[in-house]
Amino acid sequence: MAITAAMVKELRERTGAGMMECKKALVDTDGNMELSIENMRKSGAAKADKKAGRIAADGKVVISMNDDGTEAAIVEVNCETDFVAKDDNFITFCNAVSQAALATKPADIAELSATALDDSAVDGATVEEARANLVAKIGENMNVRRLELLSSDEPMGSYMHGVKIAVVVALKGGDAALAKDVAMHVAATNPLCATAEDVPAETLEKERNILIAQAKDSGKPDNIIEKMIEGRIRKYLAEITLEGQPFVKDPDQTVAQLLKAAGAELISFTRVEVGAGIEKKQEDFASEVMAQIKS
Repeated sequence: MAITAAMVKELRERTGAGMMECKKALVDTDGNMELSIENMRKSGAAKADKKAGRIAADGKVVISMNDDGTEAAIVEVNCETDFVAKDDNFITFCNAVSQAALATKPADIAELSATALDDSAVDGATVEEARANLVAKIGENMNVRRLELLSSDEPMGSYMHGVKIAVVVALKGGDAALAKDVAMHVAATNPLCATAEDVPAETLEKERNILIAQAKDSGKPDNIIEKMIEGRIRKYLAEITLEGQPFVKDPDQTVAQLLKAAGAELISFTRVEVGAGIEKKQEDFASEVMAQIKS
């Protein structure tokens, strides 16, 4: 398989490793990105996969909630540039879509696209009609990308970090201030799961295998290696789980301890970040990388 500059660029961004190390890793795996990352972590060439933190699209996320806070809709709408993301027409469209989602509770994006918008600014058009009209008016492509519908027996807490990150948290017990604090924490740390028990077995096993490969290079006895691995697994779980993480406003206690002190229980959390997983083309950079590789 031909190793392209774009592939090398992505691996660099995801691992923080050097260009030539990335190219070699891709060559060794015949272009398999995930296997390259795993092998690089095992060899120590990469400490972690940084893909999750890379945001490569513009747009806006919106949260709409009912009056008592027991129902919420989160909608992500993408556009090509930050300039359009700040346009009043685009903002009006995003808000109208989110409100329509909350009111009608569509099953998916396709159903949401066929939903009529109850907003005078868009003349009662469907989401898709309003989107197409806005594209024609502004001259930039855009799409409704994600929809999350949430409900809870008790009022939920929400937090918006600018217009790029939206979080809704459902608690049993506690109060609105606590729920908002937890939502702010989720926005800042982007945990993978709520608790260690929620981490997929496949994810945990993959991490364990990587740690075993790293530890074997230490030359220590097997019984010491096993203790090292167990300790690192505990640290890994604390880093990726919401309840295991140090609370951002008070790092001396974990989120689990914060909730327990308030007599509250975490039911769920939902975090949506604009552009997560979308990569924009950067042709100039790719050409530069390829030129360096060839030289």
